[in-house]
Amino acid sequence: MDEKELKALISLLDDEDKQVSAHVEEKIRSLGTQAIPFLEKEWETNFSPALQSRIESIIHDLQFDLLKERLLGWYNGPSKDLLEGMWIVATIQYPDLDLEKLKQELEQIYYETWLEFRADLHPMDQIKVVNGVLFNKLRFGANTKNFHSPGNSMINIVLETRKGNPITLCVIYMLVAQKLKLPVFGVNLPNLFILTYKDAQNTPFYINAFNRGLIFTRQDIENYINELHLVPQNSFFEPCDNLEIIRRALRNLIMSFEKMGEHAKAEEVKLLLVEISDGGDLGV
Repeated sequence: MDEKELKALISLLDDEDKQVSAHVEEKIRSLGTQAIPFLEKEWETNFSPALQSRIESIIHDLQFDLLKERLLGWYNGPSKDLLEGMWIVATIQYPDLDLEKLKQELEQIYYETWLEFRADLHPMDQIKVVNGVLFNKLRFGANTKNFHSPGNSMINIVLETRKGNPITLCVIYMLVAQKLKLPVFGVNLPNLFILTYKDAQNTPFYINAFNRGLIFTRQDIENYINELHLVPQNSFFEPCDNLEIIRRALRNLIMSFEKMGEHAKAEEVKLLLVEISDGGDLGV
């Protein structure tokens, strides 16, 4: 279908004959995301609130279908790239977000860290260098004032505001550290996402990106687990994979939307989480 035909089709969305308008809407939906720019243009030039609302609904559904398709492609793909996964999460709120722009922003943060980094330092000193750049020079930090804001789970917003929640700050930290060839990985703690420095030569230690890169030990985690009255599990101490990180980011987002009273959004994110869950993985 060419541009002229598509425009003509969209113009029939508010046809007085309900059968015609329903058929037209079904046809437009079948075209997928290629119809979105034309729908947006029609929305801007049409002054019927009813038609604008209908167009908004179609655009939203088409964007959600694309989002689901991207997420499933990522889930079924061989690499499960972490930044790509976080980009997909961010497109829940920012469907036009450019992945390449995110890559460039992370590259700049890496470069600024690399300038001060030395490979011959002790692992803890290497981490202190990363901490110094991220939390002192670039002023990344915890968003404690608006902890439940959905923006805290959106990597583009955290890169822009320098404020985020534990998992998004950890993701940025980990992406920079791994590009520096540091063995830094995510760890799924209850109520808190942290990082571990884990290689074959050194005793593993842990990093709390939500607390300016605070370094702590396995014993500190054991104390934390005891305070929560939980039975220790290996997952509380060992690295998790990128899929687990994206699942946790989605669970955080569900909780954020529910706290903000945006229940329809929360339900949509639950549907996305179901797509990449192996069953029994929907607890927030």
